[in-house]
Amino acid sequence: MRRLLITHAKALVGTHAPGVSLVAGADMARLPCVEDGWMLVEDGLIRALGPMATLPALAPGDDLHTVDATGLYVLPGWCDPHTHTVFAAPREEEFVDKIKGLSYQEIAAKGGGILNSARKLRDMDEDLLFAQAKERLHEMMQRGTTAVEIKSGYGLSLESELKMLRVVKRLKEALPLPIKATLLAAHALPPEYREDRAAYIRLIADTLIPQVSGEGLADFVDVFCETNYFTVAELEQVLEAGARHGLPGKVHVNQFTSIGGIQAAIKHGALSVDHLEVMEEADVDALVGAFGGAPSRSTPLRLRSAWVDVTGAHREDDARGPIPTLLPSCSFFLRIPYGPARQLIDRGLPVALATDHNPGSTPSGNMNLVFSLACIQLRMLPEEAINAMTLNAAAAMGLAHTVGSLTVGKRANLIITKPVPSLAYLPYAFGQDHIDTVLIDGIPVRTGSALA
Repeated sequence: MRRLLITHAKALVGTHAPGVSLVAGADMARLPCVEDGWMLVEDGLIRALGPMATLPALAPGDDLHTVDATGLYVLPGWCDPHTHTVFAAPREEEFVDKIKGLSYQEIAAKGGGILNSARKLRDMDEDLLFAQAKERLHEMMQRGTTAVEIKSGYGLSLESELKMLRVVKRLKEALPLPIKATLLAAHALPPEYREDRAAYIRLIADTLIPQVSGEGLADFVDVFCETNYFTVAELEQVLEAGARHGLPGKVHVNQFTSIGGIQAAIKHGALSVDHLEVMEEADVDALVGAFGGAPSRSTPLRLRSAWVDVTGAHREDDARGPIPTLLPSCSFFLRIPYGPARQLIDRGLPVALATDHNPGSTPSGNMNLVFSLACIQLRMLPEEAINAMTLNAAAAMGLAHTVGSLTVGKRANLIITKPVPSLAYLPYAFGQDHIDTVLIDGIPVRTGSALA
């Protein structure tokens, strides 16, 4: 049995009670902490924690390693519920086009964007694709990410989408962090289906989804429901096919326009709705209604702060809609509006945060940058942002029962900070590296002075 004892932490952060799998509205600003805390990890799981005054006598032994965390915060590792980390090559030439003033849509119209990535990925060997993605994930772990979702969507053919998902499966087997896989074949319309888009939707619904489900290659399905990409009706076709094969939806909606994708995602029980940079009042009302509130902007949603969710699945006795997931580093890179975090939280909704790591619109998997942008641009309190990057982000990929908080029984996926004056200093001093140590299942994947 491996044992790790952390003592004298400046605070254990995010010590949510067992059974709490999501926080919403005003409760997002409430971040439970244990000051001057200790934590015992056994065989990769959090076994006990509390203030130092309650530390029991522990039998010493060669299997017990003690860490003095005096002056250091201990937090749950970051959870990143929206990435496109498997890709063939960066697209810095399009970055220059953006500097020259071309829009995302204009770059796509001249052969760039998603189709550019698809051409490169189709030509790349699976082993090289795996090696590159593995290196990116190693870098993300060094920066505190200890759970991640990865989408396909740069293949846009039966063979290449399967190749991407096989790479994700290999990453799950090769790396210690929990990884969720999402089939995003409906990311853009392949050129060969330009004159028959219905045939491509049939390929996804009738061939890809059954094969992916049968081989256990994905946990979710996704659709880029947006003007000039996929329609609400096509979103519904894909989500219905996913549901038939046990794959819930995690969908791209409202990045550039509001066309009804949120309402369709709610109707089909999607786990999350991601992007949300362009939101009409009706979209917010729909989300509030999905969580059991009255669709009136003058009446904030009053919800319990926690859902008992030990399996990651929805409970029938709870009003639970899709989790709004915002991607501020995408807005930063594309210079588009930021998701309305304050409006969503003030209406009583939960919010999760993610990087959207991809080669075109967010070439960064750094959740610490997301933390700063959430506070600076989304006007989220540091406590709200931490909840959105840990517990709520875990819930947005069905992992809140195992990660996302410092809770007895959960995996010991942890960040130990360097000495900092307060939690608010983490997003305030943006661009600086505040992480000393990162552990997954109690084993260091980044070792700093705390473990020296």
